[in-house]
Amino acid sequence: MTISGVWAPALTPFDATLEADLPRWIAHCRFLLEDGCSGLAIFGTTSEANSLSVGERERMLEALLAAGVDPLRLLPGTGCAALPDTVRLTRLAVRAGCAGVLVLPPFFYKNLSDEALFQSYAAVIDRVSDPRLRVFLYHIPQFSGVPIPLRVIERLRTSYGQIVAGIKDSSGDWNNTRTVLEAVPDFQVFVGSERFLLQNLRRGGAGCITATANLNARAIDALYQRWNSPQAQSLQDALDVVRGIFDALPIIPALKRALALARNDPGWLPLRPPLLPLDGAQEAKLLSALSAQGWVQAAARNVASTPA
Repeated sequence: MTISGVWAPALTPFDATLEADLPRWIAHCRFLLEDGCSGLAIFGTTSEANSLSVGERERMLEALLAAGVDPLRLLPGTGCAALPDTVRLTRLAVRAGCAGVLVLPPFFYKNLSDEALFQSYAAVIDRVSDPRLRVFLYHIPQFSGVPIPLRVIERLRTSYGQIVAGIKDSSGDWNNTRTVLEAVPDFQVFVGSERFLLQNLRRGGAGCITATANLNARAIDALYQRWNSPQAQSLQDALDVVRGIFDALPIIPALKRALALARNDPGWLPLRPPLLPLDGAQEAKLLSALSAQGWVQAAARNVASTPA
């Protein structure tokens, strides 16, 4: 199975006690799947996944499946600092029938050798030991501190074939993405920002897994559907404007603030420590930029029928 399109690392709402708000989260996930997302990369960076325990992730995945969400439209993030935790979450996702898993490298120890990085991924694959497993490597060195070099990708692909199915390149380095596209045949390459979506698709990439799909999925999907049309560049330019608004701010607090505004729902505002809300100047900057684009009003119309 291959996957493609626009995937959202779904935001995680928290209640007043900072517990995951499952009804609000499930409603949001359903909305995203109806609003242009091909699937959901639940428990990604934007989901505050590394502020969630293994048990919380398990319960949330099980609740989403119990709500009737198709597991083939889910790509859970299962990478943890501890090998047993990564294996446990990955097994759950495979047994549930998810499309794949998005796996961070081990991110506490830095300056890992290629051999150490290869063995870390190999240990997960060997312990899960299921031919249905599809691993998507998660390259986000600015957060993890552990890059995934091309030579490690190629070795994993040679050793495990289609089990190592693709990569999410969130480095923001288009040259790195292009190198992977050119060097690894039949690899499902997702960019981590819609800024690179058109370039990725033109070179045979699979799509994007992007934070702003939480708010702008319909427009991002329009480019995915029409990337080979004369309008493609203008669609890309419009996406870049919206993305630029959020890239200029702490992105998770900004996304939650914008979603709370668009849905008139302050239940989206809480963040788990160590994340903090936008300060006054940041919030003013966000609201001014969104209003100037008429985006707040359009987003409000789009989500008017979404349950709280």
